[in-house]
Amino acid sequence: MSVNTRNLLVELFVEELPPKALRKLGDAFAGVLFDQLKAQGLATPDSRLTAFASPRRLAAHVTSVAARAADKAVSQKLMPVSVGLDAAGNATPALLKKLQALGADASAVAQLRRAPDGKAEALFHDSTVPGATLAEGLQKALHDSLAKLPIPKVMTYQLADGWSDVKFVRPAHALVALHGADVVPVTALGLQAGRVTHGHRFEAALAQVSIPDADSYATTLARDGAVIASFDERRAEIVRQLQAAAAQVGGSVRPIEDDALLDEVTALVERPNVLVCQFEREFLAVPQECLILTMKANQKYFPLLDAAGRLTNRFLVVSNIRPADASAVIGGNERVVRPRLADAKFFFDQDRKRTLESRVAGLAKVVYHNKLGTQGERVERVRAIAKVVGAQMGSDHLAHEADIAARLAKADLLTDMVGEFPELQGIMGAYYARHDGLGDEIANAIEDHYRPRFAGDALPRNDLGIVVAIADKIETLAGLFAIGQLPTGDKDPFALRRHALGIVRMLMERDLPIRLNELVVEALGLFPQAQPDTAAQLTDFIYDRFAR
Repeated sequence: MSVNTRNLLVELFVEELPPKALRKLGDAFAGVLFDQLKAQGLATPDSRLTAFASPRRLAAHVTSVAARAADKAVSQKLMPVSVGLDAAGNATPALLKKLQALGADASAVAQLRRAPDGKAEALFHDSTVPGATLAEGLQKALHDSLAKLPIPKVMTYQLADGWSDVKFVRPAHALVALHGADVVPVTALGLQAGRVTHGHRFEAALAQVSIPDADSYATTLARDGAVIASFDERRAEIVRQLQAAAAQVGGSVRPIEDDALLDEVTALVERPNVLVCQFEREFLAVPQECLILTMKANQKYFPLLDAAGRLTNRFLVVSNIRPADASAVIGGNERVVRPRLADAKFFFDQDRKRTLESRVAGLAKVVYHNKLGTQGERVERVRAIAKVVGAQMGSDHLAHEADIAARLAKADLLTDMVGEFPELQGIMGAYYARHDGLGDEIANAIEDHYRPRFAGDALPRNDLGIVVAIADKIETLAGLFAIGQLPTGDKDPFALRRHALGIVRMLMERDLPIRLNELVVEALGLFPQAQPDTAAQLTDFIYDRFAR
């Protein structure tokens, strides 16, 4: 850091921010602030940015920030000499008017510079613009940073005066702006900058945390406020504690890996404390996908898996408090999760009282798309396409089995479990198919017909699954192309590019003897809305995925 620069710290202290947006908000707040300081010449090429984000604060630390930006030499072209000066060399009214607009008068004419400009000469006004002070530059940077925040939903709240309204993601209560140890006099959201912030809502050592200087921000908050201000450091601490807690339970046990859940939990706590909890073993009779989903989605818990990837009856909670006796916190979380797991067990038990076959007729009452009919009609189209795919793959038996699997593939949409957890469609169908005695081949095909669901996802495990997956994706593509719902630019609300890529992956990686052109024509024949050129459109769309 040079003699003329010091480090800068800016923090906005707010009420609890939306957890799923916190990381993006923190990066955007710090990033725009940093870019604006650089653009105004207040941050140097050697300056470095550190972003902070916790449930109740957004902050940025920038190294090597000047108290005042360097003056800038500015040269402005005014007009051609022939327009600005008359034959005697005196300023014309046009030139005087231009100078007046620049804050200069007739005395500046003598200082104007003449220089070639293309084929003619032009008059140039040279001046020096004073560099912005840090207070001026930071005020602008702070304004732009808040204006450009990717706020999911804006709140409107009143300031203390009872009259002024402020719009922001959450009510803001304090602003810190320190250049070295000096407060920078800026304002934001009705707040005047100072050096005082607040720590952990319950466990801070001091009610108000005074930050002595920019460089001691994180350490002071940790010591006096019981807060880990850095998102990345807090996340790393949670990972460390999760692994330690899992090792404490048993050497082969590991917490489930889920980056999205880890980010969300990091955004919910300022002082993480991982605790081990458990539930009754009887719930393990429920498919583990149901239990894992309810624990993660509803409670933000980390289920514990054994070495084989099977769910255990232990789970990890990331608490925001560190009581001397954590038994009450553990007991509370165990009481909360029990009814959730009991609901999952109830849904599973109730669903198995009816076969998948008995649910198929109900699909005729479920709308798929207002222009493409019901799920029942859709199932019939998928069955017809599956027969063609099975026949092209050279097996009447495969075509027959594909017809059964395609008929039942969407039946689990009418189960209580999938009604509660739509993410489990296909997975629950496989469980219920096995319960109905349909065997692993058909059960796996029902589960796998959604695959590949994303880039890098596994393909269906067997030929039967491949047939139904291709039929399902071709039906979706053909139907939406038939009614003109094509992807445009970066908009693809029905994920048609993903469906086409899935078909391409299956054809290439399994080296399937599928005649795609014929299949597209067969599929479009099921949609009276299709136009004569739709087949060529859809075929080109799929083949275009081959080239990517």
